[in-house]
Amino acid sequence: MADDLCSFVKDFFITKAPKKSPLLWRMIVLVFAMVCGVYICSICLKQISTSTKTEFLDIQVIEKPCPEPNIEPREIPYVHYPKPKTYSRAECACNPVRYFAIFSLQRSGSGWFETLLNNHTNISSNGEIFSVKVRRSNISTIVETLDKLYNLDWISSASKNECTAAVGLKWMLNQGLMQNHEQIVEYFRTRGVSAIFLFRRNLLRRMISLLANQYDKDAKLLNGTHKSHVHSPHEAEILAKYKPTINSTLLMHDLRKVEETTNKALEYFKNTRHMVLYYEDVVKNRTKLMDVQDFLKVPQRDLKSRQVRIHKGSLSNQIDNWNDVKKTLTRTQYESFLHADN
Repeated sequence: MADDLCSFVKDFFITKAPKKSPLLWRMIVLVFAMVCGVYICSICLKQISTSTKTEFLDIQVIEKPCPEPNIEPREIPYVHYPKPKTYSRAECACNPVRYFAIFSLQRSGSGWFETLLNNHTNISSNGEIFSVKVRRSNISTIVETLDKLYNLDWISSASKNECTAAVGLKWMLNQGLMQNHEQIVEYFRTRGVSAIFLFRRNLLRRMISLLANQYDKDAKLLNGTHKSHVHSPHEAEILAKYKPTINSTLLMHDLRKVEETTNKALEYFKNTRHMVLYYEDVVKNRTKLMDVQDFLKVPQRDLKSRQVRIHKGSLSNQIDNWNDVKKTLTRTQYESFLHADN
C-alpha cells in the first residue's frame, strides 16, 4: 500500500505539463495581425489627407487673379475676364475682353458692318440674336441671353478662339431694345457694355432697300432663294432690277417716325459709353473703321467684307413712282435725300 502511494506521488510530480492549444496560438496571431493592420491603415489615411490638403493649396496658388491692366482708371469698368462654362480660355484667361452691342435699324448697313468687324481676328459679333422672339419675350430672357453671350458661351459662326478681345451682337431697335431700355441701360452700366450706333443718313435709300428686301422674301428672285445680302455683282444686279413703289402720302410720316426712333435711342443710352456711326460715312471714309477698333481697344487691322452693295446710283432709277416721291420731298427738310449718292 505504501509502495503504491509513493508510486502515485512520483508519477504526479514527474508528469510534463500539457502543451498549449494550437487554437489559442492562432487567435493570438490573428489579433496581432489585426492590430498591425489597423495601425498601418491609420498611417496611410493620414498621408492621403496630407496629400489632399497639399493639392488644394497648390490649386489656390495657381488660380491667382489676373494682374491689373495698364489702362486709364475710367476704362477699368469696361475690361472683363470671363470664364466660359463650355471651354477653358487656357493661356488667354488673363487677356481682357470688351463687351459691345451694335444698335441699328433693319437695312441700315449693319449686316455689312458686322462682317467687317468679324474680319478682325479678335472681334466676335454674333448677329441678330434677338431676332428670335422668345429671347426677347421679357427682361429676364434678355438678361439670360446677354449673360451667356458675354460669358463667351454663345456658340455661333462668328465665335472666335479663346483669345477673343471683344464680343458683342447686332441688336435692332425694334427687337425689345426700346421697350426694355431702362433695364438694359442698367445692365450695360453694371456689366460694362459699350454701344455702337449705326444708322443711315439717307432714310429714303434705307426705305428702298427695306421695300425691296420685303418683296424678295416672297418673289425669291435668285433662283427661288431669298437673300438679304449678296456676295457677287451679278446677284446684286438681279435684285436691283426691282423698283419699289413708295407710298408718297405716308412718306413724310414714315421718315419722321424713323428719325424719332433713332433720337429716342440716342437719348435713352446717352449715359452709356457709346459711339455713333453712319453707313454713308463708313463707306466713304474707311478711317471710321479705325475709330471703331480704337473704341473696342483691339489692334488695328485692315478690315474687309465680301458683301456687295445692291442699290447704288441715281434714286430716279430705283423708285417706280419717282416723280411722286420727288414732289413730296421737294422744299422739305428731307429734300437732300433726293440728291445724295449713298
